[in-house]
Amino acid sequence: MNISFLTTEEPIYLPAFYDRVLPVMKQGGHAVRVYAAPPLYKNQSSLQAARRYLRTFGPLATAHLVRHVLAAKLGGRSVESRSRAHGVPYSLVQDVNEPSFLERLREEKTDLLVSVSCPQIFKKPLIALPPRGILNIHGAILPQYRGVMPSFWMLANGERRAGVSIYFVNEAIDAGELCGQTIFDILPDESLDGFIAANPQFHNYPYDESANAMEEWLSDSIGIRSAGVANPSPQITAGLWASFNKDVGRVAGRLKWES
Repeated sequence: MNISFLTTEEPIYLPAFYDRVLPVMKQGGHAVRVYAAPPLYKNQSSLQAARRYLRTFGPLATAHLVRHVLAAKLGGRSVESRSRAHGVPYSLVQDVNEPSFLERLREEKTDLLVSVSCPQIFKKPLIALPPRGILNIHGAILPQYRGVMPSFWMLANGERRAGVSIYFVNEAIDAGELCGQTIFDILPDESLDGFIAANPQFHNYPYDESANAMEEWLSDSIGIRSAGVANPSPQITAGLWASFNKDVGRVAGRLKWES
């Protein structure tokens, strides 16, 4: 099967995810590609992004981010480096909804797309393109915590359990048919950095088999869609907590950013 990952070039957490998942996908006999979209908003410079982050989260969190990004880059950690290390083609794409990119996916006979932290909203032509659909991996126990920065909001709201969900993408945000979930306890006095790094979406806490679980989820999801079964597990989202239009700066001071 031809599977393409849609992601972004984030050097702190995502390389560990691809280090674990790409070999498992290849061992499963899949032809895998990775496409990375820019991590910034359209027409936004790195300086503008840094100022926005500083205004939202404050100087301590910004210093923490800068230090970790520099360390990752100096250490040569990137999605690109991990993809190439595993013999997986890697390319940058400015806009995943551009007709030229959709045509490229058609030419490559893409069967399935998998979104991992891709920062762009998928439009209907892209969603309709792959015969097996688009799977998204979301770092929360859906249907709770739809939207951006679920790890931040779970810690800010004092949750005791967290998780990772995989679902078929539709035109609503984080509201498609659920295919699988992993749930785990949040450690007492957990920092945001430790929580994200330990999340099974990126690493191995508390499971050593997260990559194998990902392959199992993908296999199950592909089987569901291949058999033509509709609505494997629809989400009921009405009245549940989501991060849309929430004021991050108002609660950022509650969190411990690193251990």
